[in-house]
Amino acid sequence: MSQISAPYQSMSELLRYLATERRDYDRIPTLVELSRLLGISVSCIREQLEVARSLGIVEVKPKTGIRRIPYEFQSTLRQSLTYALAIDENTFEAFSDLRSKIESGYWYQAVSLLTSDDRNALLKFVERAEEKIHRLPPQMPHLEHRNFHLLIYHRLGNPFVTGILESYWEMYETVGLSIIMDVPYLEIVWNYHRKMAESIQAGDYDQGFEVMQEHLKLIQQRSKPARRQRFE
Repeated sequence: MSQISAPYQSMSELLRYLATERRDYDRIPTLVELSRLLGISVSCIREQLEVARSLGIVEVKPKTGIRRIPYEFQSTLRQSLTYALAIDENTFEAFSDLRSKIESGYWYQAVSLLTSDDRNALLKFVERAEEKIHRLPPQMPHLEHRNFHLLIYHRLGNPFVTGILESYWEMYETVGLSIIMDVPYLEIVWNYHRKMAESIQAGDYDQGFEVMQEHLKLIQQRSKPARRQRFE
């Protein structure tokens, strides 16, 4: 087994094995084989495997066995954030503030990487959202809202930024913000999004940044939605 530096010795034997020995995503050895390779009992392997599953590092299926899967930071956040939200509803406000700081901090780098197709897609999200809002009856353009923001930052290639932003939208749905239909509010929200998209299209990133800052303040102005009794 490959040597691993001292700071990582706190990882379990299985996580160290996955991090140092397996660079592909093929099936990894059985529990019995892993027990022999790592020098620990099958019961310990089983416990460590469950942790790896909860972190989204491996998947276990009846026919394919155990497989290492690509790392996604969001997988490590999901359960922790859901638990935090369950014990304290103010967690969403704190995480929302973190999301705002990240979007602000990476704005200029992110928008400078967008392609012509990306910029056109942002405008299409706005048009689709506006059409939904003005239907009879109106429809909530939550998917467009989520995709609009995620698209702006998707070319950064930073798994930690992506993971935090995607986790924010999962929490947004969990607390019920994705299902509240308030047409006047949505019209204000999407007016901001249109200005952002048009500023990006025109290459006026400073104007887009100013509009985004005003938009990000809206979440603090909304009244707290009723907490869901069941967290998914």
